[in-house]
Amino acid sequence: MASFASPTRAEVAAMIDHTLLAPGATPDDVAALIYEARELGVLAVCVSPSMLPVQAPGLVVATVAGFPSGKHHSLVKGAEARLAVDQGAAEVDMVIDVGAALAGDYNAVLADIVTVREAMGDRAVLKVIIEAAALPDAAIVEVCRVAERAGANFVKTSTGFHPAGGASVHAVELMAATVGGRLGVKASGGIRTAEAAAALIAAGATRLGLSKSREVLDGFSA
Repeated sequence: MASFASPTRAEVAAMIDHTLLAPGATPDDVAALIYEARELGVLAVCVSPSMLPVQAPGLVVATVAGFPSGKHHSLVKGAEARLAVDQGAAEVDMVIDVGAALAGDYNAVLADIVTVREAMGDRAVLKVIIEAAALPDAAIVEVCRVAERAGANFVKTSTGFHPAGGASVHAVELMAATVGGRLGVKASGGIRTAEAAAALIAAGATRLGLSKSREVLDGFSA
C-alpha cells in the first residue's frame, strides 16, 4: 500500500466508473451493472454506446467512442459521441489514434480530439484515452498537452484492451504532472486490488475505471 493517507471506501467509490465494455454484454448484464453500482455507491457506470440509452438514476452515465482501437475515422468518432450524448451519456471516453501518436503526428491527434469535442459541444465530459502503456514518455506528455489544447476534461491511461497493458503508477504520475490539475486523470485497465487503486490515487489519479469495483472497494476501510 502506498505510504500516504489511504482514502476511505466511500472516497474511492466516489471516483469509480463501474465499467462493462465486454463485447458479449447483454441488456441483462447492463441492468446488473447498474444495480451493483447503486449498491456500491460508485459515481458512474460506463457501457458500450450500443447499450444506450440506459435508466440509471443517481449515477453518471459514461460511454466510449472509437473503442477500443482508436483507428476509426475522426468523423465516425464524433458522430458516435454526439449520438451517445443525445441518448443520455454525460461522459464520453474517446480513444486516440495511437499510431499517429507513435509517429509523432500530434496535429492529427489534435484534430481527432477536436472533432469529437466539437461534435459533442459542451454537453458532456470528454475523456481522452491515450493507451499510455503503448507510448514512450515523451509521447505521453505531448498527447496530454494536445488533449488539453483540444478541450478535453480528462486524460485516461488505457482501454484495458491493448496488449501493451493498462494503467501504471509511472504513467499516471507523468500524466498528472503534465496536466497539473487542469484536467482530471483517469486510471483504467488491469486495476483489480485496493493496493493497486491506492497507488494510482497516490500517483495522481482522480478517477478510476474498474470492472472489479467490489473487489477493489472491499480492500478499503469504511
